[in-house]
Amino acid sequence: MPRSLRILSIEDDPKDTKLMQDLLWAGGVVCEVTRVDTQAALLASIEQGGIDLILADYTLLSFDSISALKCAMKGCPDVPFIFISGALGEEVAIEALKSGATDYVLKTRLSRLVPSVLRALDEATQRTEHERDEESLRRSETYLKEAHRLSHTGSFGWNVSSGEIYWSEETYKIFEYDRAVSPTLKLTFRRIHPDDRDRVQRNIDRASEARANLDLEFRLLMQDGSVKHLRVLARALEISSGTLEYLGAVTEVTECKGAEQERDTLRQVQADLAHMNRVTTMGELTASLAHEIRQPITAAATDANACLRWLERDYPNIEEAREAASRMVKNVTRAADIISRIGLLFKKDALQQEFLDVNELIREMIVLLRSEAGRNSLSIRTELAENLPKVMADRVQLQQVFMNLMLNGIDAMKGTIGGGELTIKSVAGDAQLLISVSDTGVGVLPEQADQIFRPFFTTKDNGTGMGLPISRSIIESHGGRLWAADNFPRGATFQFTLPATAAAATA
Repeated sequence: MPRSLRILSIEDDPKDTKLMQDLLWAGGVVCEVTRVDTQAALLASIEQGGIDLILADYTLLSFDSISALKCAMKGCPDVPFIFISGALGEEVAIEALKSGATDYVLKTRLSRLVPSVLRALDEATQRTEHERDEESLRRSETYLKEAHRLSHTGSFGWNVSSGEIYWSEETYKIFEYDRAVSPTLKLTFRRIHPDDRDRVQRNIDRASEARANLDLEFRLLMQDGSVKHLRVLARALEISSGTLEYLGAVTEVTECKGAEQERDTLRQVQADLAHMNRVTTMGELTASLAHEIRQPITAAATDANACLRWLERDYPNIEEAREAASRMVKNVTRAADIISRIGLLFKKDALQQEFLDVNELIREMIVLLRSEAGRNSLSIRTELAENLPKVMADRVQLQQVFMNLMLNGIDAMKGTIGGGELTIKSVAGDAQLLISVSDTGVGVLPEQADQIFRPFFTTKDNGTGMGLPISRSIIESHGGRLWAADNFPRGATFQFTLPATAAAATA
């Protein structure tokens, strides 16, 4: 049985309160309605707490309703507040909503009471969940900062043209500089061991001239004579007007002596690189995704204007306005769904396995990448098996695999004559699924079919050489296998398997 809602009625007439309670019960809203008719009683109820919803008569004898609204907003700002009125003009209603009221219902149209209450409660729940998600994000960022401290991993950014450098708090600790000091290359090299400085300078010069990624290992000689061993990985980023920037991670590996410690460090570095790969790749897709989001937002704005026009007539057409508002909600929800799918790719959480529909995951990634393919006159085709068994996997990690493979296919077909076609297939086999991503691009040389899965090996001018190794690592951690083959007469196919258990098939 659902929990009984506690509703506070600010009303002079007990009969009206009883009528509203009867209407709510008849509409399936299980509730306990308490009536107050003075400001003192209202403040006492707010202080007591536990209120789920407030229904207030706009015309009160003992004190004005706007004062009641202000009391509620101060004492319980998260509780929905709905005005009930016998003769509330349109202008007054709009002012009430601007003042913070959730909604208003005319006593001549009490049939709207139940829908209005349900909508207000649903919106309040969504706000609470959103605040909880934000708090979870802040907590995750705190955990990430602590993880970096424990693993001695810092981050940095370097604008090659301006010389401007950003260090994270952990990077300052590694180099043992005060946070008040602005980091520069000169300060950095002052800490580098004299025997390593020339080699590091040559590697940096070569990488920046070629606009290539950085992968360095060197020592720091600290003021007290101690030596630290560092591993630096950084990705070269092309920003506006051809300016080159590096985004990277600095890991102190001095204490990594045993085999187990080395494996832990490599796993942490791999996780950092995987997250960096998602973030930077999504940055490249921003312009394309903007088109997907712009469409529902534009439609929502059009419906909002239509809703206002229907309401501003001499005789407002409520039904037409309601339909326009409903369309607006659907379009805004669609935009929010797209943003949510994008947001998932930025998350950096521990492995969270669940039963997943791989076909559904493929369709979601096609939505995100459709504009990128369209900008290059490429098409995306699917051949997805029906009734595909679900798999136990981490959603974000599989999204990353699909994103890497599909973007590689799109990149391989850029500039090809007559466009190209990306084909994604899913097939159910014996206790496993087989997924393939095929393109009609430049193909893969036989001798490179295994090399491309090695870290930092790349055939692209601006490639990191990390996308495919990370993808293979993810698939293997899920009990599958990832490989590549050349197509005839053109293109390449990347295939991977995932185990489909009996439990997954019946989930």
